[in-house]
This record gives sequence, structure tokens and C-alpha cells, in this order.
Amino acid sequence: MRIGLMQSNLETAEGYLMAVSHPGSPNYGNHWTADEVHEMFAPEDQAVQDVVAWLNNAGVGNVVHSDNKGWLAFDIPASQAEELFKTHYHEHNHQSDTSSAKVKIGCDHYYVPEHLAHHIDYVTPGVVLSPSFTRVKQDVKRTKRTPQESSWHGQDGEANEPLRARQPEPVPDQWEPPYHPELPADLQDCGRNVTPACIKALYGIPDAPIDVSDIDSLGIFEDSDAYNQEDLDLFYTQWAKHVPNGTRPDLKSVDGGQAPVPLIDLAHRSESTIDLGIAYALTYPQKITLYQVDDDVQVFTNGFYNTFLDALDGSYCTYSAYGVTGNTDGYDAIYPDPDPDGGYKGKLMCGTYKPTRVISISYGPGEYDFPLNYTKRQCNELLKLGLQGVTFFWASGDDGVASYNGCLGKNQTVFSPSFPTCPYVTNVGATRLYDDQTVLDKESALHIETGEYGGGYDPTSSAGGFSNYFAVPQYQQSAVASYFSNHDPGLPYYTATYNATAITNLGEHGGLYNRVGRGYPDVSANGCNFLISQELEPTKTYGASISAPIWASLITLINQERTKCGKGPVGFINPVLYANPWAMNDIVNGSNPGCGSSGFQAVPGWDPVTGLGTPNYPKLSQLFNSLP
Repeated sequence: MRIGLMQSNLETAEGYLMAVSHPGSPNYGNHWTADEVHEMFAPEDQAVQDVVAWLNNAGVGNVVHSDNKGWLAFDIPASQAEELFKTHYHEHNHQSDTSSAKVKIGCDHYYVPEHLAHHIDYVTPGVVLSPSFTRVKQDVKRTKRTPQESSWHGQDGEANEPLRARQPEPVPDQWEPPYHPELPADLQDCGRNVTPACIKALYGIPDAPIDVSDIDSLGIFEDSDAYNQEDLDLFYTQWAKHVPNGTRPDLKSVDGGQAPVPLIDLAHRSESTIDLGIAYALTYPQKITLYQVDDDVQVFTNGFYNTFLDALDGSYCTYSAYGVTGNTDGYDAIYPDPDPDGGYKGKLMCGTYKPTRVISISYGPGEYDFPLNYTKRQCNELLKLGLQGVTFFWASGDDGVASYNGCLGKNQTVFSPSFPTCPYVTNVGATRLYDDQTVLDKESALHIETGEYGGGYDPTSSAGGFSNYFAVPQYQQSAVASYFSNHDPGLPYYTATYNATAITNLGEHGGLYNRVGRGYPDVSANGCNFLISQELEPTKTYGASISAPIWASLITLINQERTKCGKGPVGFINPVLYANPWAMNDIVNGSNPGCGSSGFQAVPGWDPVTGLGTPNYPKLSQLFNSLP
């Protein structure tokens, strides 16, 4: 048996993060240590003493208190547990794979003494809060998954395909570029063929310094895609000549993740090449750290962030919150891998690696694909890492107001936010130049019509909207209020209500989005027609997965500047950005249609299409270097 204890100070956690992240705070930049974070949110000593005393008085001995202080564990017969919690336990059968069933123990209700109720988060085995699950077991052969190949996530809770990278697609070439005599040769065709030179020109990004420190290593997350060195070298040769061939990241394998892979390996697609190519092109000789997550079998489970967070923070492996302790069977990978045909046979990695100061992630599911309590627990961990000075950049997605698995509601018309809508990461949308434009022109929100590149591709729009799970955070309230006051989209909406695991009034009264939800994206960057090498062939790609590593690289350069001045990392940057929108290029053209609607429009100020806009490096450098 386990009793999860209520965490302390969760209600004030956002305030702690704001204290070290808001530019007006006297504690800006005074990030916490991991031990300080764990101590702050550990259950109160009195709670532990009171619950243990109750157990001892009931004849329960040998109570173990977890290292992270979050739960109590003990062994007792089922009959004693039924008497202790005034309940009856039953066996529940869940189909865990195609050949065998797994038995879980649960009850319909349980009771704890009234004077202890405020100390106890949950009891397990206990009430089964989530619907029956089926573990999605995929063939270990990995193939490229496009949106039209993905399964549809219905409202009946049936299993959907695991979600992977926000995968850009190759785009065929069709037009001759116009000539612009005012621009150098390498910036002539940035509307149709985007290179690192184009990115640097668009945002005023300087050449990276030669004298750098490993303390500012840029972290890249990869999960179902692995890089190939030959493709990476060809990218350097063609578009980043200052990066020597053979340059590769420092591999931090998480639970059997493997990289690099051979050119013909089906695990090698384009995501890793994009992320690493952009990062090296903009920050070399800065060290890049590659977090390659999950083995070839478990990589196809749905909940691929938890094993990564486990590896960064050992306490997260057993962290208890909202009725969830540790990884969730049915969503998260299992280690040692139980698959008889292979996989990583070591123990789950817990606290194996120290997080880099900046981490870029270009993968994501729909917010609605996971229970509310599962997602809130994960978001808490991202807040805790933010307190320690870690900056997360996450691609918003490429499906407009929908998510990778489509839309919500009976008629599939309700907008489906893309995770992470967690307010403690920086969510990055995508922009574009059109074919006859140059780096001197203003960008638009990324939108690609069906057939724009000769057919064969679904419409693509930068993802944005409002969370169903998370309320508008303090730092964003003014921007969102201004958006609704000055540019109300005129779409029907609802105000979300919840139970423990889900929103209870999705699409109420014909509403399409949650009016009081956290808005996303926060910022954006170019995500169209970026050139890479794929299987040794030049290929153009598009998607917000291009945009996230641009921002991550840019902030890494700013961290380098601060390091040389004896300052710490910028950490969680959203409060600074929302307080200083002048440091970005506002995007006012474009929209993100989906779910049978026109979606939202890009407008002056923050909007749920391009956020606050694209980076202006000179202004951002000035801003962050002016802070302590």
C-alpha cells in the first residue's frame, strides 16, 4: 500500500517561479538548487507524523517514508486494508497487450479520518480514476508518420497511435527566385529556400563566439528519430561551412535511446537533422547535448516525456501528486523493458543527468490525449526545473487550432490544444516568408494550403489557441485580456470546469475553445522551407519543429553573454518577454484554421497564432543583459 501525502506550497509555486523570473523582482535570477526545490514542496513534517501515528495505532508497522518525502509505503493483507480504509477491494482486468491481461486492484471508494484528510492526496491501490486502458504496442520498425497516417483520437477513450515529432515534410521546388540587388548572394532566395544565413539575417543573430563554456551546453530532446552523421555532415558542407564535418552532439542516452544510426535505418528521418543542424549552425562551437530517449520498443508508447523528466530529476520517478505516483502504466514506458524480443534491460533512469540550461523539444501530443491529473503532475515538474534555471522551448505544432490527432467533440469541431500548454515552458509557433519575399519583408503566420507545393500534403498551420487544462498564468493575463478586448475572434466559447482527470463541459453551449485557458504560443520563428540533407539529398522542410531550436539557440547565445559577465542563465523567460514585447517582431498577418473554422488571426500584440512574435536578437540581448 502507498499513501501519497499532500505536497506543501503547491498553491504558491507559481509565485516562487515568478520571484526568480520576473524582471521587476529583486530575486530575479536567484535560481534554486534541486535540494531547495525538493525541500520546499515536500509534505509537512507534521503531516508525516500524524499519518504514521494513525497507521501505528491501527496496527500497521514498518512504514517506509520515500526518499523524496512524498509518500508512505507499507505491506498489509487486503483484509486489513479494507478495515483500515472502510472499503472493499476488487480485481480489475485490463488488457495490456495482445496476448495477456493484467490484473489491477482497486475500490469504488475509501475513507480516511477527517483530521487527516487534508494531509492525504490519495491511497493506492484505491479508486480507479481513469478509464480502462490498452497499451499501444507497435511494431518496433519505425516509419515516417505524417498527420494523414495518424490514428484519430475519438471521444470514447480508445487508444490512439503514439505521438511523435512534429514532423516537417519535404517540399518540391517549382519557382525561379527573383533577383534582389540589395542583398548578398546567400540571402537572395530566403522566401523559398531558408538557410542558417537567412535565419541570422531575419533576426539579427550574430556569429557565435569562439570562446564558450560547456556550462551553456544546449540540450536537444529526441525520441523516435535519430540523426545520421553523413546527413549532418552534408548539411554542414552545404549550409554551415564553419562547422567541421564530424561534429556531433554529446549523447546522453535515456533508457536505451540510440544515436547516431546508419543512413538506411528507419529510425533516421529528418527531425534530428533539423534540430542539430540549426543548433550547430547558430551556436558552434558551443557544445550540444543530445537526450536520446527510450529504447526501440518502448519508444512507441504514448507518454514519452515522463522517462525524460525521470532522467533529469530522480525524485520525479516517485513523485506523488493529483493521485499519480511515478510513471503511469498504460501511458509511460516500462523499464527494465519486458519485451522478450529486446529493449533496454536496465533499471529506469532516475536523476542520471543534470539538465542543460536550455532544452529544445519538437515533439508533442494533444493536450486531451492524457488525463488532467497526469498532465498537471508533469507540468509541476517543469515548474520545478524552471525554478532551477532551466529554459524549455517547445514546438507548438502544425495543425492550427487542432492537435496532431484532430479535433474534439461529437462533431469534431471543438478546438484541440496541442501539449504542452503547461504555462511553465516557452511555446514556439511558426512563421514564414512567401516565395517572392526576402529577409527585408515582414513574416506571416505559417499556413500552407493543400496543393501549394504540388499536392500530396495536408494543409498546415502553426498551432495555437487556449488550453483546456491550465488557466491563464499571471504573467500572461494582461496580454490575453488585451487580445480579447481589442481583437475578439468572435467565436463561440465555453468556460472550462473539471473533475480530477478531465474537463467536464467540453464544447458546452456550442463553444469551440476555453475562454479562460492559458494562451499559446508565446513566441514564434520561421518554420517554412528550411533546407536540410535527408538521405544525402537536399530537402525542404516545414513546421514549428524548425522554430523551437531557433529560439533555443538564440537564448543559448544570450546565456553565453551573461556567463562572460559573471551572471547566471536567464531561466524561465516568459515573464520577461510578456513584460517587454518591444524586444520582438510583432506578426500581424495570417491565421491558423482548423476544425472546420477559420481559427484565430494574427493581430497587433499577442495573439494565439504567433504569440508575441519573432525574436529580435539585438533587443533581446540588450534586455536580458540589463537584468541581474
